[in-house]
Amino acid sequence: MTPTKSKFELKLGMATREAFGKALVVAGRENKDIVVGDADLSKSTYTSLFHNEFPDRFFSCGIAEANMVAIAAGFAYAGKIPVVASFSCFVMNKGFEQLRVTVAYPKLNVKVVGTHSGISIGEDGPSQMSVEETGLACSLPGFVVLSPADEVATTALVLAAIKYVGPVFIRTGRMKAPIIYPPDQKFEIGKAIELIEGSDVTVIATGLLVAEAIRAQEALEAEGISVRVIDIHTVKPLDRDAIQRAAAETGAIVVAEEHLIDGGLGVRVAQVVGETHPCVMEFVGIHDTYAESGTPEQLLDKYGLIARDVIAAVRRALARKKPRA
Repeated sequence: MTPTKSKFELKLGMATREAFGKALVVAGRENKDIVVGDADLSKSTYTSLFHNEFPDRFFSCGIAEANMVAIAAGFAYAGKIPVVASFSCFVMNKGFEQLRVTVAYPKLNVKVVGTHSGISIGEDGPSQMSVEETGLACSLPGFVVLSPADEVATTALVLAAIKYVGPVFIRTGRMKAPIIYPPDQKFEIGKAIELIEGSDVTVIATGLLVAEAIRAQEALEAEGISVRVIDIHTVKPLDRDAIQRAAAETGAIVVAEEHLIDGGLGVRVAQVVGETHPCVMEFVGIHDTYAESGTPEQLLDKYGLIARDVIAAVRRALARKKPRA
C-alpha cells in the first residue's frame, strides 16, 4: 500500500489547559448546574475564566486538592455537575484517596481536570511534573480518562465530558500544542481517530505525542514506509476495535506518550493486543525516571519524546516484524 500523503500543517495553537478554560465557560453558559472548584491555581488552570463570568458558581478551595475533590462529591450528590481542576500531580496524588472513596466508589458525576501534565511543564521541575496520572486515573474503576492532543480536541472532549454521566479525568498541558484537527472535527468518547492510513506499522499516540507521530510519519513516508497514525484521545475506555485492526493489518505497533511507560497508555494497548492479535510492539515514553528542570523543548528532547524517537521505535519494530507469508 502506498503511504497516504499527510496534510497536517501543525501550526502552533493554544495550550490545552487554556482550551479547557474557554470550553468550560461555553459549557457554563449552556448548563447552570455546572459548578467549578479550583485549588488556588485558577489563573494557571484557566478556571479563572469561569470565575470571571460565573462568580456565584465558582469555589476556591485553597491549597487542598483532597478537600476540593470531597466538596465536588458533595455537589454531585446535590445534583450539580462539579468540575474541579489543579495541576495533574496535585489533584491525582494529593486527591487520590478522595477520588477513590468519594467519587469512584459511588460512581459520582464529577469531572476532574489535571493541567500541567507530563514533563512539558518545563522549568518548574519534577515536584510539579505529573508522569503517573494516567495510570492512576485508569486504576479508578468507572472513570473515563481523556487525553486531548490539541485545542480542538480539548474543546470537544470537555463538552462531551460534561454531557457524560459519570466520573471523568481530563489530562491537559501547559505548553502550546500544534493544531491537528479542523474546527468541525467530531469526537466521541471511546472512539479513536485514524489520522493517517498506513500498512507497514501503526503509531498509536496521545496528547502532545500525536503531533510528533505525524512528524515521524512524514519523514518515514519519504522513505516509502507506510505508517498508520492513530490518536487515542480516550485512554479509558480504549477503542479496542481500532487497536485490533491496527495489529492485524499492519503487524507492528508503536505507542507514544508523554508519561511513564510503566502504567501508561502503552501498557493498556499491549493488553488489548495480547488479548486480540499479538504483534510486534515498541514504546516511546518516559523510562522509569523523573525528569530534570529545563525548557519544555529541552526536556522532550532529552527524555526521548520527539519525532526522532518515534522514528527510531518504528525502525526497531519493522526490524523485528516477520514478513507475511
